[in-house]
Amino acid sequence: MHATTETDAPQAPTMTAAMTPTHPVLIGYLYWILGIFGAHRFYFGRPVTGAIWFFTGGVLLIGWIVDLFLIPAMAEDAARRYRPGRFDYTLCWVLHTFLGLFGVHRLYMGKIFTGVLFLLTGGLLGVGFVYDLLTLNEQVDELNSA
Repeated sequence: MHATTETDAPQAPTMTAAMTPTHPVLIGYLYWILGIFGAHRFYFGRPVTGAIWFFTGGVLLIGWIVDLFLIPAMAEDAARRYRPGRFDYTLCWVLHTFLGLFGVHRLYMGKIFTGVLFLLTGGLLGVGFVYDLLTLNEQVDELNSA
């Protein structure tokens, strides 16, 4: 006969990767501060509207102010679209924002060759930086799916 021990008892749920948001609302609000340049929209995986915000000053500041109320919904949408995993989206975005021209975000993702190439060429003269601005969420999602 098997005796029940404490380890056999059901465990309370713990915080798992599935419960952790991929794109936290708080970080979205921090990027919203740069929202007239579309930073929060790029962060939440909306590169087309991010580019529109960039070129129109947040659609003449009106869209930027409206986005203040839309950020929680954008965070939920990003959590549904992008898989959590080994690489943290927020860390990649912060590295890209502050050190992207030096390829630090690519080194973090394990893309050593292109990370060093970015370092030596200033983010491929900015072109690679812009490419990553438009595709960083998809790159992280692909790495997290492996």
